[in-house]
Amino acid sequence: MELKPGLSALVTGGASGIGRALSLALAAKGIFVTVVDFSEENGKEVASLVQKENAKFHSSLKFPSAIFIKCDVANAGDITAAFDKHLATFGGLDICINSAGVTTSVPFYTDQTDGTRTWRRTVDVNLIAVIDCTRLAIKTMQSMQKPGVIINIGSASGLYPMFFDPIYSASKGGVVLFTRSLVPYKRQGIRVNVLCPEFVETAIGSLMDTKYINLMGGFIPMEMVVKGAFELITDESKAGSCLWISNRRGMEYWPTPAEEKKYMVRYSSSKKRTTPKAPFRTPLNLQLPQSYEKLVVHTLSHNFRNATSTVRAPLKLPVKPHHVLVKIIYAGVNASDVNFSSGRYFTGTDKGLDSQLPFDAGFESVGIIAAVGESVSNLEVGTPAAIMTFGSYAEFLMVPAKHILPVERPDPEVVAMLTSGLTASIALEKAGGQMESEKVVLVTAAAGGTGQFAVQLAKLAGNTVVATCGGQDKAKLLKELGVDRVIDYRAEDIKTVLKKEFPKGIDIIYESVGGHMFDLCLNALAVYGRLIVIGMISQYQGEHGWKPSNYPGICEKLLAKSQTVAGFFLVQYSPFWQEHLDKLFHLFSVGKLKVSLDPKQFLGVHSVPDAVEYLHSGKSVGKVVVCIDPTYRQQTSRL
Repeated sequence: MELKPGLSALVTGGASGIGRALSLALAAKGIFVTVVDFSEENGKEVASLVQKENAKFHSSLKFPSAIFIKCDVANAGDITAAFDKHLATFGGLDICINSAGVTTSVPFYTDQTDGTRTWRRTVDVNLIAVIDCTRLAIKTMQSMQKPGVIINIGSASGLYPMFFDPIYSASKGGVVLFTRSLVPYKRQGIRVNVLCPEFVETAIGSLMDTKYINLMGGFIPMEMVVKGAFELITDESKAGSCLWISNRRGMEYWPTPAEEKKYMVRYSSSKKRTTPKAPFRTPLNLQLPQSYEKLVVHTLSHNFRNATSTVRAPLKLPVKPHHVLVKIIYAGVNASDVNFSSGRYFTGTDKGLDSQLPFDAGFESVGIIAAVGESVSNLEVGTPAAIMTFGSYAEFLMVPAKHILPVERPDPEVVAMLTSGLTASIALEKAGGQMESEKVVLVTAAAGGTGQFAVQLAKLAGNTVVATCGGQDKAKLLKELGVDRVIDYRAEDIKTVLKKEFPKGIDIIYESVGGHMFDLCLNALAVYGRLIVIGMISQYQGEHGWKPSNYPGICEKLLAKSQTVAGFFLVQYSPFWQEHLDKLFHLFSVGKLKVSLDPKQFLGVHSVPDAVEYLHSGKSVGKVVVCIDPTYRQQTSRL
């Protein structure tokens, strides 16, 4: 993250010591600062100094560039209010520095009290408050869907024992391992790091014995601490990193690679499977042709076959800087392919789009990286990769390296986990209100690509799952996936079943059909119920596409039962893609999640229109996948 004017930071313990120094250093960059501290006098002074520094960058602000909030960080209510006030003042949170800390005033082994004001207080401020502040910072950054950096101030005494204050050492050691365990949030653009200086000349540092300080090489210059914090903020590769600062060794990341190898065990899902699979190996005949086939939309129409055609295009090399070339092996078919071919995903109207023709079709695929451009250092040729970007119905696709989703294998099951799996996983978590257990969950079109994931995830969360489908084969699949009540609308009336068997209504509905099914679901919602709209497949095709629906009285209906109707569009949740893809793959690897692929084969780019029409025919069971390059099918063993 570039430190530039206009960013905002919240600093706990900002009235003194390291917190004060970092608050002023951030102000010198033109960054807005919220100073959080228990000392009102010192806190207001720091906020005033920050304001003066910020005046050099911001001459006509309608809000203060710095605020002070008196707060006991060990009080959950206080710290929550502080984050709320920061967000209300600055409209976002880019940097959070958790610097508040105390030492133990009385050795725990001589303490005659319950420790509330002594050693328990040290743990509450140094560790519990850091966990709570980190949680609130992550929550705030997620709500803004913007990158952010959190710096937790640890201590070198959290890396090795401090015999004269074991409680302080334990609390800081907890901060170190807590922070280092938060690496996965990097996939959401949130980096959490810990800074561990040895003794700094602060109020806490001055309590130390001078002889001991001298043995350690003296106090660490505050400028060195600031430099280390800024390195953790600006270096995008640092996530879950622990920076140890000492006069004896300078700035050093801990553990070193050699130390890390002693305890780090690379996860291997094969240990939990009956039949281990060999790791994926790049086929030896990976060659780049002079041209390749791709599917393009040449005219706007909801009739996908009429709108598209297969063309041969030159393969332009070398690959552009910061880009990679992916050889596509499998591509996924989606109901909304017809919306794309009609131009609906560009402006919401067909008018004026003819000038953009032709454009490439397809949303998702898996393959292997065939070539990389300059400045791409984290990806190698032969790496299995998933992509979710326009143009996936092609033999090759050049994309920015940042759009690559690394995967363990380029198999068709992974394709199913992309648009279909991610929609189910993220929608149920974000739009479904975290999907609590012991609820009744209804999934419509449940035997399709995304429905199969929704029913399993709802069941894994401990819910009663109801699913609708059309046909015995689909009903059989859903029963195998663990659905509690399958409603085959060809054999039963959905409305009658729901009214009779679930008289209190449905708590969460995952709806993708639209039209009459949406009306039925809306009427079936329970008090406090949530209806998640992820599509309306019944309305996509047709001569004129879907028609806007009219729902008079819907506000009164929702209000009467405190219900929610939430729309969900996967593109707007891209920061969560990698995290949820990894979760789905793990569940699949350990046998907790099944992936159903429709058995009908579609081979080559030219077969895509057949696959799209097959999906909309209602005959498919599971995810419909096109094998773009059949020659690779035998070379990539299945999961």
